[in-house]
Amino acid sequence: MKIFYALGLAMLLATPAFAQDPATPPTAPPPPAEPRWRNSFKSSLNLTESLLSSNWRGGGVNAIGLSTFANYQAHRKVGKNSFDNEADFLYAFTSTKGLGFRKTQDRLFLDTKYGHALSAKWDLFASLNLLTQFGPGYKYTKNAAGEEEAALVSRFFAPGFVTMAYGFEYHPVSYFHLRLAPFSPRLTVVQNPELLIAALGPRPYGVAPGATSRWEVLAGQILAEFDKNISPNVNLKARYMAFVNYETLEFKKIDHRLDVNVTAKVGKYLNVGLSGIALYDYDQDNDLQYSQGLTMGLAYSFQNFVDAKK
Repeated sequence: MKIFYALGLAMLLATPAFAQDPATPPTAPPPPAEPRWRNSFKSSLNLTESLLSSNWRGGGVNAIGLSTFANYQAHRKVGKNSFDNEADFLYAFTSTKGLGFRKTQDRLFLDTKYGHALSAKWDLFASLNLLTQFGPGYKYTKNAAGEEEAALVSRFFAPGFVTMAYGFEYHPVSYFHLRLAPFSPRLTVVQNPELLIAALGPRPYGVAPGATSRWEVLAGQILAEFDKNISPNVNLKARYMAFVNYETLEFKKIDHRLDVNVTAKVGKYLNVGLSGIALYDYDQDNDLQYSQGLTMGLAYSFQNFVDAKK
């Protein structure tokens, strides 16, 4: 009987040792479930100010500027089918003493796309996108008396470009894709075109006199996007679009637009941003148009998924 007691006591003493064996690895928690929609959001609010005393001898004027940027994306993949949506907003203005309020940058871009995988890197796709601006824009000139005059050249949906594209998409990596759409009808909308005729002539943005829209059915589009953190705190996002009207096919009449944004995070909620737009549209102007902005301010972003390790 004493032998059985001794064996029982030995087993009781040995049990904690097995439970606390340091060689036994802890159980890893299960990985989080993949969300149905992969959502991401980036935004920034930037303020610039110049305040001078009345006796400041260095010259200059008081000025204040504000710019805001927001980008939202939602993606879903089910088998060979994919759904991608993007909303991209940019608006900036300055208010300068003696000159008043003036818009400096303005962009409203919406895009939705359905894709069907043909291979690991190629999709067949159909998309619909809208490009316009939020507020009125003016061209400033001086009259014979040397006084400055403002002429309206753009406003909400004047112009507005709605493009339907059908073709093939190449996506070799997660941060780059290229859409080749040989059939891309485009609708150009100009609300109240009579308000723009004084500054742009009788056919504002290619819309015929007496009309408020213009269809370009036989057309093609190329769209390329690059969106990647080129360093832990610096993001580069670029979008290039080219539009070709087959009925007026000439090299000088191909539309080109390039949007570039470089954002560097300084701390958790501060950022420095550099943005630029280069535009060539024969229906608007024979020369290249461009705009550029440098900002610093508050930034906020989130996403409901973890980026795959490269």
